[in-house]
Amino acid sequence: MKALSIRSPWWWAILEAGKDIENRDWSTNFRGRFLIHVGKWFKEDEIMEDLDVIRRIRNLDEPAEDAAKQLKPYGGCIVGSVEIVDCVTESTSPWFFGKYGFVLRNPVTFDKPVPRKGALGFFEVEW
Repeated sequence: MKALSIRSPWWWAILEAGKDIENRDWSTNFRGRFLIHVGKWFKEDEIMEDLDVIRRIRNLDEPAEDAAKQLKPYGGCIVGSVEIVDCVTESTSPWFFGKYGFVLRNPVTFDKPVPRKGALGFFEVEW
C-alpha cells in the first residue's frame, strides 16, 4: 500500500483537526487511500509555530506546548490513512497554502501506531 511521510503536527491536523488539504510543491496523479507515516523530524520551535497556525484555523484552545509533547512519540510510525480525491493548484480551504494541494477525505486514525521506516514522496509499505 502507498504511504506518505507527513511532518508533525500536520499529520495530526489531517487525522484529528479536519485538515482537508496536504500541501506539497509537487503534484500527483495518485487517487485513493494511502497510509500516513509520521516523519522523525521534530524541531520543537517550528512545530510550535505550525500548531499556532492550526489553532488559528480551528479556533482551538489547547496550549501548543501540551500538543507538541503529545506528538513527539509518533515519529517513525504509521498512524492512520486518508484518501486523496484530487490534486489542485487553487482552493478555498483555509488549509491550502502550497503550490499543490492534495484534496483529502475520510481520515482514519489507527488505534496503535505502527513503526515503519519512511521515505520521500509516496512509497510502498507492506500492509
